[in-house]
Amino acid sequence: MIDNEVVPSPDTARIPKRIRTLNRIRTAAIVLGFVLLYLFYISDLGTNPPGFYVDESAISYNAYLIAHTGKNEVGTTLPVFFPVYTGGWTQYANPTQIYLLAIPFTFVKPSVHFARVYSASWVFLACLLLGLLAKRITGNVTIGLLVAVIAIFTPWLFDVSRLVMETFFYPMAVVLFLLPLYAAQRRESWSWFHITSIAATLMLLTYTYTIGRLLGPLFAGGLILFATSQPRLVSIIKTWVFFALSLLPLFVFKSKHPDALTQRFYLISYIKPDTPWKEIVPKFVRRYFEDLSLINLLFNGDGNPRHHAYGTLGSFLIAGFVLVLIGAVVAIVRHWREPWWRFVVFGAAASILPGALTNDQFHSLRLVAYPIFLLVLIVPGLQFLLERPQESPRHSQSLSQFARQMILAALLVGMAAQVVYFQKVDRREGPERGYVFDADYKTVYDVAVAQPNRPIYLSDVEEPAYEHALWYATVEGRDTKQFIHLDEGKPAPQGSIVIASERDCFNCDVIKRSGDYIVYRQF
Repeated sequence: MIDNEVVPSPDTARIPKRIRTLNRIRTAAIVLGFVLLYLFYISDLGTNPPGFYVDESAISYNAYLIAHTGKNEVGTTLPVFFPVYTGGWTQYANPTQIYLLAIPFTFVKPSVHFARVYSASWVFLACLLLGLLAKRITGNVTIGLLVAVIAIFTPWLFDVSRLVMETFFYPMAVVLFLLPLYAAQRRESWSWFHITSIAATLMLLTYTYTIGRLLGPLFAGGLILFATSQPRLVSIIKTWVFFALSLLPLFVFKSKHPDALTQRFYLISYIKPDTPWKEIVPKFVRRYFEDLSLINLLFNGDGNPRHHAYGTLGSFLIAGFVLVLIGAVVAIVRHWREPWWRFVVFGAAASILPGALTNDQFHSLRLVAYPIFLLVLIVPGLQFLLERPQESPRHSQSLSQFARQMILAALLVGMAAQVVYFQKVDRREGPERGYVFDADYKTVYDVAVAQPNRPIYLSDVEEPAYEHALWYATVEGRDTKQFIHLDEGKPAPQGSIVIASERDCFNCDVIKRSGDYIVYRQF
């Protein structure tokens, strides 16, 4: 044996094994922790929200039809956009959520509870991937875990996860876009995998929710922020080409249905075809700052109780927003020359545009991309508060490591306190929102199907509530041909049973009233 050879002691040899064991225990604990969080996340979905809103019934019913027939409710095979409702209520639903929900409906019995759990699961998974993005940005597992947990308990995303509407996949779509974008921007020249991944996720953003028709092209245009060299510019141009090709189905659909994709916008917006720019611009500026308001963000939340329960404070955690501000300052001071952080700031500002173009103040669904960018901005804030003195630039060493840790601890305690408050109030008040989730329809539906008369006629005056009957019949395994939707103003045959979205009827015998709905026998 060579004299100077060091023979490892038994204790030294055991260290790697101990480390591996500790890592496995830590990984198992993290996985178990997120499983428990997930179970808590979905624990009250059987009662909160109550009922099922008409948009949710339309999406779920069409998803079931696609799963079992390949056609939507009007008989179109695998449509690009889904016409739902009839007459003056006709809208075109976006395809992503319907096709996503159709996947489990091919082998799972449809139900309201399953649809809600499925919706919540996508938002929960988006929060986990947001934590993964934070970990990749910083290389710090702790920051990744903190961002994931903060995202899971952010009221805005929690509220969105409860709705089986066109928004439940949008947080995931935004995160799926940011992940390959971050990976690509670290390279001077982007590979075909990065180019196609970014283009595909831009397409997903565009087709998933109506706001995407604005945000998809905006985010694509924002890629120019990464054009810091000729190879980068070429990569971006290639990405634009692939994204443009993905929009061809949209343009073909638009050419065949000229008003289909703009009708809803003109209905909810202050912008009309004949509105002059001198009226649009000041209204837009005012609306933009209303949606940027911290009062709504942190204290009031969305005023629509369907989107946010009253008394639960705002849509974003107050202490979490303090972290956003710290992160924004750090990003501007330390990282402004980095295209990634310039894009994140741009993305946050652009995410407000869809809401600012409509009449409703702080409509959280139309602003649903905004909290994702706010949560990304938390990352440099956490990095600043967790960094060690030797990692700090000289100009930031005036704040000691202990002071930073105390600030972070105080913010985490503040967030925890608000989360407890939000969850307590939401779980108490949420089940009382049946009036905005059409819960009364199920009451009259149950009375109607208990009658021996078939078919049952569906009459709509206040809303296209016939979707509820078709969805509930599907859930119960009934033949939907037992239900006939009447044309507007057309009476049902004499002696028939009618479910109607109105408070009264003419020449009839009301059997049951419940909220805005009645079931009656036609004379």
